[in-house]
Amino acid sequence: MGELGRQARKVADGAEEATDSKPFILAARAGYVAAGLLHILIGIIAVRVAAGGSGSADQNGAMASLAGTPGGGILLWACFIGCSALALFLLSEVIFPPKRISGKDKLKFRLKDGGKAVVYAAIGIAFARYAMGGSGSSSSTQSTSAALMANPAGVALLLAVGAGIFVVAGYFIYRGATGKFEDNLNGKPSGSAGRAVTMLGTVGYVAKGIALGVLGLLLIIATVKNNPEESTGLDGALKSLQEQPFGIWILGAVALGLIAYGLYMIVRARYQRM
Repeated sequence: MGELGRQARKVADGAEEATDSKPFILAARAGYVAAGLLHILIGIIAVRVAAGGSGSADQNGAMASLAGTPGGGILLWACFIGCSALALFLLSEVIFPPKRISGKDKLKFRLKDGGKAVVYAAIGIAFARYAMGGSGSSSSTQSTSAALMANPAGVALLLAVGAGIFVVAGYFIYRGATGKFEDNLNGKPSGSAGRAVTMLGTVGYVAKGIALGVLGLLLIIATVKNNPEESTGLDGALKSLQEQPFGIWILGAVALGLIAYGLYMIVRARYQRM
């Protein structure tokens, strides 16, 4: 048993050393760039929709747009590698929390980074699917919602997911409004460049929070009304803003905010504490 424990410790030390290596950290930072690019493309599509054009202003639309550009396949694979590396890095942080995290903060840190690891792993899988010629659509979201709405347990799950998205939305708005998003940065540019980074983060976090809030609200409403057709994902959430007074301007503002968030994520790749 003692030998088994030593071997397990040796494997763990090797895994920790690998995830702390400079090449791996560089690949993980690329995951933030990939997420930033995704948000920029979603924002651009949403701006086009606000201006009277068409398109799917969500992850599927952004990835399809990227796949259709020259060299898009290479970019999709690069984004897959970055997101996968970032997911693995965050998972390693769950297993081996940084020394600066101690006591009761460890559980909170592990839960947060564990959730992020799942998100980036899912995004990475989506990048790989599109790189291999696959696709996605809001109809799959609707069919999943319809299946869950067919039984009480599924309804409870959808309501819980909607409420969870709403809470995350509030968290994004809070971090954007208070500047808490900068806590994860290991410094930032000085002078006007630094102020620009702060502005991008503030606007971006609030805009993403608004988009997620609408998404969560629509999911809850669709579940209560037992109407899966209203569960259309981020694309439907953004386009629903057009139906409000001054909707075009609201959608345009949120779209520009998502672009700001994407730009901030690219800057974050350089200054994120890792």
